[in-house]
Amino acid sequence: MAELWTMYGMPLAIIVGKILLIVGPLLGAMAYLTYAERKVMAAMQMRQGPMVVGPFGLLQPLADGLKLLGKETIIPSGANKFVFVLAPMLTFALSLVAWAVIPVNAGWVLADINVGILYLFAISSLGVYGILMAGWASNSRYAFLGGLRSAAQMVSYEVSIGLVIVTVLLATGSLNLTEIVMAERPLWVTALLFPMFVIFVISALAETNRAPFDLPEGESELVGGYNVEYSSMTFALFFLGEYMNMILMAAMTTILFLGGWRVPFDIAFLEFVPGFVWFAAKVAFVLFIFLWSRATLPRYRYDQLMRLGWKVFLPFSLLWVLVVAGALIYGGGLPPATVEVIHVIP
Repeated sequence: MAELWTMYGMPLAIIVGKILLIVGPLLGAMAYLTYAERKVMAAMQMRQGPMVVGPFGLLQPLADGLKLLGKETIIPSGANKFVFVLAPMLTFALSLVAWAVIPVNAGWVLADINVGILYLFAISSLGVYGILMAGWASNSRYAFLGGLRSAAQMVSYEVSIGLVIVTVLLATGSLNLTEIVMAERPLWVTALLFPMFVIFVISALAETNRAPFDLPEGESELVGGYNVEYSSMTFALFFLGEYMNMILMAAMTTILFLGGWRVPFDIAFLEFVPGFVWFAAKVAFVLFIFLWSRATLPRYRYDQLMRLGWKVFLPFSLLWVLVVAGALIYGGGLPPATVEVIHVIP
């Protein structure tokens, strides 16, 4: 019995403990991201935002959660009940499992795998299935149209995200997220990657269905889009999944472009601040851009959205991959691992 516990029980308990250490803070951050969004938008629109429930309205996310828990789950009579309930669960689960490879500090990662960036790209690509399933299973034309538009939108901008990731891999020479953060980048390489940073942030807005690209949820056209038939906790899971995906894309931006948990610009006197604090601060900065864009920009038309993705971002990203590759080769900025691969290939 003791041997069984040592071989299987203890490792399993350690893994479950690590998962809880990741999921618990994430759920708290997600809840208070909704509060931060309402406060930021209120400040930009000269309003006060949540201020009644608790001091400064800090208990408002808890009140919203309890309200959704107390509501009745209504399933349309013509819906496919199994798929209808599975869709929000899938969306929420995918937004959580991606965090298995996200390093929030040196050594603070559940699975430090060598293909972490491919794992993240695969998980984020699967997110469209939950929305498609919800649109189809609801047995509603409005929900189905919202699901189709979301599928087209997310697939379109994943192409640009993939090319952006390729440029970062050229500059770092690794698919491991920890090694991407720790890779030394000269200032000229960082400047060369800045246009891809802009494209990645804008594509992340479209990938997470956030304004000004919230076409699947176009209230004025689709009365709510793919989730129009959802209520109570099934709706809440979609809501949670959207905000969890926002935090995930902000974390990916931080790792790929902002140095992860490292001190900005390697300023020596700031090294006393723990790495996970820098990581959280950078993620919060990217999330602020998400909230800022929602409060500032009007929603795109669907043809404008697709034109931007296929006629602007895709050609520019493809061109910039070639520019970055050429600059790294002739500027001597290729990482050692990439140089070794080039020498091996005849």
